Amino acid sequence: MKQLSVLFSVISGFLLMLLSCSTGSADSVKYVSFETSKGTIKLMLYNETPVHKENMIKLVKEGFYDGVKFHRVINEFMIQAGDPNTKEGMTEEAAEIYNYTISAEIIDSLFHKKGVLAAARTGDNFNPERKSSGTQFYIVQGRTFNDNELDQIENRVNTNLKQAIYYKNLINEKKRVVEEGDKMTDAEIQEFAAVVSYDEIAEMQDFVISPQRREIYKTTGGTPHLDMQYTVYGEVVEGMEIVDAIAGSQTDQDNRPLEDIIILKARITKR
Repeated sequence: MKQLSVLFSVISGFLLMLLSCSTGSADSVKYVSFETSKGTIKLMLYNETPVHKENMIKLVKEGFYDGVKFHRVINEFMIQAGDPNTKEGMTEEAAEIYNYTISAEIIDSLFHKKGVLAAARTGDNFNPERKSSGTQFYIVQGRTFNDNELDQIENRVNTNLKQAIYYKNLINEKKRVVEEGDKMTDAEIQEFAAVVSYDEIAEMQDFVISPQRREIYKTTGGTPHLDMQYTVYGEVVEGMEIVDAIAGSQTDQDNRPLEDIIILKARITKR
């Protein structure tokens, strides 16, 4: 009888632990609501990308996004916001505070299907580590693709990944030359970077769009050519029609909306 009592206590404790873990996981899910001049978009932030998740929460709580405009909009591609210079009353000194980057959290399972939230960044030639902008984000609208297009995108992404390895080694070698006062010419630096990159590129695992992911890109849509190159850290759970409306706005030659589209209020919400 005593043994049964002990066993019951152990099982009860184990069940309570599981319940606690499950509750903690649910509580850790965070949502961001962007009330825009076109309507409200609600997004879920992924737990798999904690650095980006916490950075977004911090900025929302500070009120940074209140008054920020969508400054880059491309139909069937994405809508982008978060540039501090688009916010009324933002001084150059204040904007500079937000000119920071955060480490990439690029995860293969998080891809650019329609509706995902991702971090903007500068190009590989300046930023081979693919660090994210501290404040700028985009929401994917995208379009659907066929198998032939997806095959071409696989090749394009693999080329970009190889180029990023070369740019990384090129930047590192240029930095070494400056620090050590080496007299290498630009051509010699480039050749050295190419040689160093060769083995890394040979060992690189090729990017492949899985059959399951292909089906999503063929039916729901997205922007597959951005996969494994930008950090995806959330997705729209309400208001995709608002994303579509913003994406369909008239723009100038720089893809800036002719009519200001403003995030009036950003806040952390419950589901």
